[in-house]
Amino acid sequence: PQGSEEAKAFVNAFLKHSMPKMKDEAIQDILTRKAVVLEHYSKKKTKQKKKKTKGFTAKQRREMRLFEIEPEQQRYAIFLPLHELWKQYIRDLCHGLKPDVQPHVIQGKLLKADLHGAIVTVTKSKCPSYVGITGIILQEFKHVFKIITKEDKLKVVPKLNNVFSLEIDGFISYIYGSKFQLRASERSAKKFKLKGTIDL
Repeated sequence: PQGSEEAKAFVNAFLKHSMPKMKDEAIQDILTRKAVVLEHYSKKKTKQKKKKTKGFTAKQRREMRLFEIEPEQQRYAIFLPLHELWKQYIRDLCHGLKPDVQPHVIQGKLLKADLHGAIVTVTKSKCPSYVGITGIILQEFKHVFKIITKEDKLKVVPKLNNVFSLEIDGFISYIYGSKFQLRASERSAKKFKLKGTIDL
């Protein structure tokens, strides 16, 4: 068995190691009350900040021409399978486009649907040269549609001041471009009014 002095030296050394932030006088003061609370001091872990992966800016995308369609790809026949996929997507979205479905229900779904692959026709326009343009929508931006025609010509048609017609399984819908100036991702969350003033 250890002697009292050895035991005292061991206790002092143990307490000094266990409570490194306390001075010797404070430890002795605690010992006189014969009550010691041992604390564990863990090293603070420095949190590493996660680096957010930044995408390309709009300027960089333009410089890299990410959204440009190469001239050799500007052929109507290439995108016909896309149109077939779009028709199947709309049929699934509208539960088969049954004759007994209310037109405003289908219209509401089409307003929020993705139009890439749809065949549209410009039926009215303040600029007569746009009237009659028909083709598959390849790209939809906030203010314009990029359409490929049967003549393999890529047309950039503004939404503003134009009315587009869209036909699927005998159901014809009209899109008033001036009220449609939104990105495709924004349209899915927007509430469209069924009534209101309609103009070009």
